[in-house]
Amino acid sequence: MTRDEVLDIVRRHLAEELEVDPDQITESTRLKEDLEADSLDLFTLVQELEDSHGVVLPEEEAARITTVGEAADAVLRHLPATAS
Repeated sequence: MTRDEVLDIVRRHLAEELEVDPDQITESTRLKEDLEADSLDLFTLVQELEDSHGVVLPEEEAARITTVGEAADAVLRHLPATAS
């Protein structure tokens, strides 16, 4: 899976979950400041990625994610070898 594919997955999820236009979400979009996402929104995103793509993000790492791009990078680091 490429970084662009992961970015698209994260963007689509956030757009649906937060009811915003996906075209307004870029990799530099800040989760809290720009999207007004809270910790529950981030937890839901991480949970969906874990369930659908086998990604396991440590809680400490997930808590440090501040932008959409950082979320995509974290997913890429933890993708199972068969998914990359």
